[in-house]
Amino acid sequence: MRREPFLDPKLKPDRIARELDWNLLRTFVVLAESRSVSEAAQKLSLKQPSVSTALKRLEDRLGRKLINRSPGHYTLTDAGRLLYREALDINGSVLRLSTLMRELTDEVQGHVRLMAASHVVCPLFDQVLADFHGRHPNASLTIEVESSADAISEVAAKRASFAVCLVKDHNPGLEYRRLYREFFGLFCGPPHPLFGKNDLTQADLAGHSSVSFETDRLQDVLRPVTVMRAQAELGQKITGLSSHLEEVRRMIVAGLGIGPLPVHVAARDVADGHLWQVPPYENLPAIDVHVVWNPKAIKNRAEELLLQALLEAIETVPIEERTYK
Repeated sequence: MRREPFLDPKLKPDRIARELDWNLLRTFVVLAESRSVSEAAQKLSLKQPSVSTALKRLEDRLGRKLINRSPGHYTLTDAGRLLYREALDINGSVLRLSTLMRELTDEVQGHVRLMAASHVVCPLFDQVLADFHGRHPNASLTIEVESSADAISEVAAKRASFAVCLVKDHNPGLEYRRLYREFFGLFCGPPHPLFGKNDLTQADLAGHSSVSFETDRLQDVLRPVTVMRAQAELGQKITGLSSHLEEVRRMIVAGLGIGPLPVHVAARDVADGHLWQVPPYENLPAIDVHVVWNPKAIKNRAEELLLQALLEAIETVPIEERTYK
């Protein structure tokens, strides 16, 4: 007769489901995203002993150590990493459920929290937003600008409706659709010695300092831009970095160095005399901007309708019309 393996009574699924306090899970999510118990306590507006007690209660309830703590050392255990992944999902679902109950009505008046990479310039996206507002004037929208990595993290944690951003690696738990394609060129500002000069070649760029994005690295999402800068033989000195396009533009205009920008975004500044494009002028690197959403996130009606409208626009409009040069 086969004997069932021994299971600690504390770990029986029905007991955990019945006795586990969801507030402990919320506290643990903040602990896992912090660098210390005191930092987590500050985020939660609680006293440090209260947070330490909550952690101990959770560890006692689960029968597992979740965080290794010692002077100068604060890391999740294997059990802690597993719990964080699941607790993040649970916490996101609970938050979404409360939002749905609050916004339940015959009229579409829910709120959409959208994450966007810096300076998304896409006429198709703008038209979708305009049409959505025209049909559902009581629905509200928040657009928060973050780095693409942080935007995707918010979507994965179910804290954002969806994101419009650059994508390096595909998370198998998320869905992706290419919204548009843009091409990057190199530009300088009025104080730069190459500004306003015609008949420039790539050789003229050699040795000049540069400005760029924090993701402009060979192993990151802007790798094609990194290759373009390398081929231009710009100097190794990078005098300015930012994850926000507006700040990269600001540093280029101020003459800190030559830097990359989407050609269609920079076009107005070039026409107004604030930027000057330098070589290369052909075979510019193409970068795709995606819509990213979490299919497991419970969405309110406004979120569902806006995301559906955006995906329908993507399916309807050929990529050639969503490519900006």
